[in-house]
Amino acid sequence: MFHFIAVNAGTIVVTLILIAIVALIIRSRFRERKNGQCPCGCHCEGCSGACHKLLG
Repeated sequence: MFHFIAVNAGTIVVTLILIAIVALIIRSRFRERKNGQCPCGCHCEGCSGACHKLLG
């Protein structure tokens, strides 16, 4: 088991970093939606609402 970890340590570290980044992005999107911000990043004045229909 330790041999596997030692051989693949770089891959394991990079994978954990990528998982953390994706988790932070998802958390940020949920917080934006909860606070009523537009999830597409645009300002909703005069918006046709197309992005809201796609995101539900």
